[in-house]
Parts: sequence; structure tokens; C-alpha cells
Amino acid sequence: MHAYVVMNLYPYNAGHLLVCAFRHVADLTDLESDERNEISELTAHAMKTLRKVSQPGGFNLGMNQGAISGAGVAEHIHQHVVPRWSGDANFMPIIGQTKVLPQLLAKTRADLAAAW
Repeated sequence: MHAYVVMNLYPYNAGHLLVCAFRHVADLTDLESDERNEISELTAHAMKTLRKVSQPGGFNLGMNQGAISGAGVAEHIHQHVVPRWSGDANFMPIIGQTKVLPQLLAKTRADLAAAW
């Protein structure tokens, strides 16, 4: 096992997940191929689970590589899985320093855990 999934403590939207490598590295190119593959597989599983639980219209997937790009946790690569809906808050937490969440994190976590 090379990776795991957690809920983001500062989510952009309900269901915002992080797929994290167990090994502490800062860059995608520092991971071995089996680690990258597991992150990819867990990302796909997270998307399937989110589709089942909350029917998003799409997703933003991404990794911030390096402090200049916004990586908040140095030496710990992770991929964001952000479910999106038409008319959602987009990236208001970043631009407007405002957090808009239509659902309690505890409810989101319970729904995702039940479907995982």
C-alpha cells in the first residue's frame, strides 16, 4: 500500500478529497511508478464514490508542485479531487478568502465512508 485518501480540512466544495502518498516526497517525479499508479487508482475510486454519493457534474483534479504553486505541505505530495456542480462556489476560498459549503463535513464523510 503506497497511498491513502483523506478529506481536505479546508475544502473548496463538499467532498473535496486528497489522495496522498505515504512516502514523503515533494514532486511527482520522485515517486516510483507503483506509487504513481496507486495514486491514480485511488483518484479514480474517489471519483466513482463521489459520483455515487453526490452526483457532481465534473471534477477538478490537481497537484501543486512546489511552494510557488501553492503547495501547502512541503515534501508530501497529494492530489486534490474536487467535485464540481453547475453554479457552485468555484474557487471562492482562494480568491475571496471565503468558504462556502452546502453540507456539513461530518455528513459528507459519513456518506463517502458508507459508499467506499
